[in-house]
Amino acid sequence: MMRKKKVAAVFGSVLLSASILTPAAAAPGNGNYAPGTPSEQHYSISGFIDHKELSKKLQQMERSSNGKVDVNVAGHSNQGREIYTARVGTGDKVVLIQSEIHGNEKTGTAALLKMLKQIGSNNSPEFRKLREELTIVAMPMINPDATELNRRGTDMSWSEVVDDFPQLEDASPSWNYYTYTNEYWDYASNPGFDMNRDFNPNLDYTPQPEDLPGSSAEPGWYITPEAQTVRDVYKGLQDEFGEVNTFIDLHHQGQYMIEGTNDEVTLSLSGVFVPHPDSEAGEKYSKYADSYNEEFSKQLSVAAYEALQSIGNSPYNNISLYQQNLDLPGTALGSFALNGSGTVLFEVTGQTQSFGQKKKGQLVKAVQTGVYGILNSLANDEVDEINPDNYDDIPLTER
Repeated sequence: MMRKKKVAAVFGSVLLSASILTPAAAAPGNGNYAPGTPSEQHYSISGFIDHKELSKKLQQMERSSNGKVDVNVAGHSNQGREIYTARVGTGDKVVLIQSEIHGNEKTGTAALLKMLKQIGSNNSPEFRKLREELTIVAMPMINPDATELNRRGTDMSWSEVVDDFPQLEDASPSWNYYTYTNEYWDYASNPGFDMNRDFNPNLDYTPQPEDLPGSSAEPGWYITPEAQTVRDVYKGLQDEFGEVNTFIDLHHQGQYMIEGTNDEVTLSLSGVFVPHPDSEAGEKYSKYADSYNEEFSKQLSVAAYEALQSIGNSPYNNISLYQQNLDLPGTALGSFALNGSGTVLFEVTGQTQSFGQKKKGQLVKAVQTGVYGILNSLANDEVDEINPDNYDDIPLTER
């Protein structure tokens, strides 16, 4: 049954690089205007759901599945909106999937809702196998304040951070704190954080002033309640299962091409977000060397890639490998990989300000197909038979 915890906060009111790397531009406030077009150019996002509709759909799903989909409130955003978990399956392998860490990256949430409904209600052998072998925990729309503003960053001021962590009173704000204004965003009057840099491989870490302002190549701090909620769910699953077998993070990126072709990328994949702890570059992560499993992350990525390639000659074949040789320990992907999870990044083309809900159906299907490729390979124990070297055969993204 859906159980609500006490609300911790009062409920309140030039496109750069890819989603995981740098912020993408969009219109101020609630607008959806395309970079490089006249200000009157408007892209509708009415086909995507808001937080209120998410709450309703999850409640309906729990009822219609006769409890196979178990919905709970895991925490709350800074503005008091619920952050949900939806759990289905009873298997020993736990898969944690999150979406909409940036509020203008919405197809992952739509895909997760479709998948939860299918897995929770379909009694075909394939879906029964998923429920028997896996425990799937979905966290759709983990940054609901940003969803309501249709923007990347959370809705939280530095003074609110200091209220939560008084030890930071004299510290500089973290580097991922947005206070700028341009023709697309107005964070000056309504600041927030890129919570995709607020994670730390030390799951018990508490913010320390000497670690601020930090940088993209350093761990985050768990200063946002949204990142704290994801961390707490992850730790709870570790306590229950011993490990989180697989973590999948659903994002959007800019519009790119398959390297050496004129084919527009539909979706990019990646399984590597920090240097290997046994390498010279990754020596700073040496204490995580025994748990880190890069090979498994690559096998999972190949499982997604092969599922998409199996569709036939279509845009679903236009899958690329996301930028490699990264060092991003402040992402959930980097932090959870160092804690032993196989991790996979999905980056579908274009945020909402790029073309709104155009291509929504195609992109949602691409996410579903790739994620099902991973889930089926885990449930059928096929992932261990995948050659991780095939990861390097996935074509690169041309930026």
